[in-house]
Amino acid sequence: MTVDIRPATPPDTVAWLELRRALFGTEDDNHAAEIAAYFDGTAREPLAVLLAFDDTAAAIGLAELSIRAYAEGCRTDRVAYLEGWYVAPHVRRQGVGKALVTAAEQWGRAQGCTEFASDAMVDNDTSAAAHRAAGFTDVGLIRCFRKDL
Repeated sequence: MTVDIRPATPPDTVAWLELRRALFGTEDDNHAAEIAAYFDGTAREPLAVLLAFDDTAAAIGLAELSIRAYAEGCRTDRVAYLEGWYVAPHVRRQGVGKALVTAAEQWGRAQGCTEFASDAMVDNDTSAAAHRAAGFTDVGLIRCFRKDL
């Protein structure tokens, strides 16, 4: 299978929306508004979105990217960050995720970053394994807390 990775464009809105819903779910579904804000330039994040397409031009994966001032285990204050990463189940373990990460790394270098980071839920062993397979090093587990003031 040939995989084409390219930045998302407005005609990709429906495909991006479907992939995003598959990754993040539809509970509190603000995805369409966030995608619209991305394309009209008013979104703070993501800074870039890469989509993966198969031989039939079907969207099969996404990488949403940002730059963070801090990331666990990193030494610099400008870290390219993989905010969202998804590959359709029927094409997993075929190099699509790795191709997205490689393209994301190239984007990060072009932004002047020398480190690339990501995260996964503590109990998501599948994501952790995918990150390791894509060359990430596990730097620890963390639980985050919040409360209203």
